[in-house]
Amino acid sequence: MKTAVPCYYHLDVEVSPDRVGQVSRILAAHLRFWDLDNLVQPVCGGAEMLLKAIDEHATDKNTSIEMWWNGQHLITAIGDNDRALRPDQELRGCLEHLAAMSDGWGCCATETGSKVIWFSQRARAGERVPLVPTAPAPHLSEGLDVPREVRVAQLAGPADAPDEVLEEAR
Repeated sequence: MKTAVPCYYHLDVEVSPDRVGQVSRILAAHLRFWDLDNLVQPVCGGAEMLLKAIDEHATDKNTSIEMWWNGQHLITAIGDNDRALRPDQELRGCLEHLAAMSDGWGCCATETGSKVIWFSQRARAGERVPLVPTAPAPHLSEGLDVPREVRVAQLAGPADAPDEVLEEAR
């Protein structure tokens, strides 16, 4: 059995309109590197949407983005440093869209009073994921039958009767 390699990526960025596209391309490159090409569109779309909302509504534009891949789920978390930004008001549309496009999502406060918004995408069957081979398990192989014995005297017999030796061996 093979297991997927866990992956993690962290990016700190000051959000601006031109940086949103750049961050999206960076996240897409990491997802492709992890062989998660089919998650590029939903993950980058959700991250872009949240970053644009943070750029529009937040006063503190410093943001942290993290991605965790555990072999079954990719979790993307975006944390802002703006205490005044309220997810239930300014980010309501983003959160509704995230809820519709992701397998799970949430918002939680940090010790500093800021917030982290996260969403997850489940890997679908048949996706390519980075694999690590496990050590082979010992197994028993089938034993083969010993070949039929042919007496040495018959093999060393006269050269003029090879057909008789073959007939006796059958």
